[in-house]
Amino acid sequence: MDAGSESKLQLVHRHIRAFPDFPKKGILFRDICPILKDPAALTAVIDLFEEHVKKNHKRVDLIAGLDARGFLFGPLLAQRMGVGFVLIRKKGKLPGATVSVAYDLEYGKAEAEIQADAVSPGQKVLLIDDLLATGGTLYAACELMRQQQAEVLGCMVVIELKELNGIDRVKPHSVFSLVQY
Repeated sequence: MDAGSESKLQLVHRHIRAFPDFPKKGILFRDICPILKDPAALTAVIDLFEEHVKKNHKRVDLIAGLDARGFLFGPLLAQRMGVGFVLIRKKGKLPGATVSVAYDLEYGKAEAEIQADAVSPGQKVLLIDDLLATGGTLYAACELMRQQQAEVLGCMVVIELKELNGIDRVKPHSVFSLVQY
């Protein structure tokens, strides 16, 4: 990584704050809100994602963002890359015909969905979210893309919580994370 990229990464890291015991006792919550509040930090995130994509993927057709924080970074990256952006939402939030996948969370079950016409067979898609923890949501997103016969090029997150091994859940897909804890 060159000095400019390293400097951007340090800026991003400085703008992530920790909240102990949120949303419940024993959890150390990593908050990205300071990144969003600081234009330079937000630009650094998108710069670093763009650099990764250009270095590792010759062709990208779509960026798919996961509900809800993937919606913050995904459109900015998609616009920068000159590609479309699609939403992967919690069940019941999208109009029209949808395709859904059920998945397990740490403390229950959930469903993710995409509009049936959002992704075409063969399209090359990058998935983006703010955080990789246990990997359930990213796994569901990968499964949605598989159902749509799209090719998942990889997953990108701002933060990866390595001790939760979420990366194992999304294999064989690669995960690029800016900051790891």
